[in-house]
Amino acid sequence: MTDQITAPTFAVEDPATLEVVGHVPDLGPTHATTAVDRAAAAFPGWASTAPRRRADILRRAYELMLRDQHELATLISRENGKSLQDATNEVVYAAEFFRWYSEEAVRAGGEYGESPGGGARTIVTSRPVGVAALVTPWNFPAAMATRKIGPALAAGCTVVIKPAALTPLTMLAIAEILGEAGLPEGVVEVVTTRSSGAVVSAWMADDRVRKISFTGSTQVGSHLLHQAADRIVNASMELGGNAPVIVTEDADVAAAVEGALVAKFRNGGQACTAANRIYVHSDVVRPFLHAFGAAVEKLTVGPALDGAAIGPLVSANERQRVNDAVELAVRKGARVAYTAELPAAPGHFYPPTVLVDVSHDSSIVTEEIFGPVAPILEWNDEEDLLDHLNNSDLGLAAYVFAGDLGRAIRIAERLEVGMVGINRGTVSDPSAPFGGVKQSGLGREGSRHGLREYQETQYLSVDWPT
Repeated sequence: MTDQITAPTFAVEDPATLEVVGHVPDLGPTHATTAVDRAAAAFPGWASTAPRRRADILRRAYELMLRDQHELATLISRENGKSLQDATNEVVYAAEFFRWYSEEAVRAGGEYGESPGGGARTIVTSRPVGVAALVTPWNFPAAMATRKIGPALAAGCTVVIKPAALTPLTMLAIAEILGEAGLPEGVVEVVTTRSSGAVVSAWMADDRVRKISFTGSTQVGSHLLHQAADRIVNASMELGGNAPVIVTEDADVAAAVEGALVAKFRNGGQACTAANRIYVHSDVVRPFLHAFGAAVEKLTVGPALDGAAIGPLVSANERQRVNDAVELAVRKGARVAYTAELPAAPGHFYPPTVLVDVSHDSSIVTEEIFGPVAPILEWNDEEDLLDHLNNSDLGLAAYVFAGDLGRAIRIAERLEVGMVGINRGTVSDPSAPFGGVKQSGLGREGSRHGLREYQETQYLSVDWPT
């Protein structure tokens, strides 16, 4: 942690109750530079630390997160608003990145071979990029942090990280766990702030920062890529999504409903991989809509600590944005077919909502909703549907539900997205490469691909007399 003694603070609010959960330092560019000072000073020692030692620390951090999963889940629910079940699932998922990269840390690999022309041997190895600046969002305050920190530390990088101002407490708790796990001082520096642009710009202008990893909106990601270009900084971007769900005429309707509910309403729809639009073949749209709508009406909405399945949106602004999007769609002909009941509570709650009679070019279909609203659209012609879905600047995730697995895979292979869930409503897995195409991002997180994002390739040509 950077020196925070003289810094002012800002409040973190529970979006379900509007109560203050805590206060954190409101740091600025000077503190951001101090964080880099410490990370840069720690880098040589951490980069030269034996991979097994780095792995042991990550493994211990995994164990400590599981030990503290109830406290962490409660903290996430209080500052983010998501249900306790979603928060608990996030903690377990987040911890898994520390376990996965504890295993990858000792498998750096490399290549050795004879030069085709003779007279030399080729050695290819990897080395850590350097100080990595990590910028994480509010919707998964634990998982988006560990998904970046895990591979960075495994590779031998040191880290400066800025959590979202809406949800900084979880990252501070994870930093404490890393310290307890034995991570040396300076290897992970947390900068909490409401001045995100100023802090991140300070890092982007600092010659010692050699990596930027950002999860957030496409607009902000584009701006950061412009800044990265000025110094040719290694950049990973996990940006916006507009995930479609495709239900074919031979799909198991009950399974498709169950999967679509998960894809749409996990985290209250506040996920870049959340189902944004649900396309159901006209042969099965009626039974699907009836079952899906009935399930939505049964969803409980309220504070996480009351046991509700769906929590609030993270802020008043987010709630207003979703409400405005639905009202615009209704004015243009959409109809609200099903909703869940709202609680008598002061938080930023929005009812899970099913829309029908939605135009295929409606903004609620073409733009990311990031909330608990499910537009249902009919389709008949597969070619037309695929042309429509691929006519998008975004390509993060999609979901296909079909009885014929071969057909499902053929549809998936034609979708211009980075990830496809087939007959299931989730795509995230620490062992799999997470990321999108087009304006949904650059690079991959998770799996061995995620480790490579924090490594540079070095090649040695060794004279070898014949």
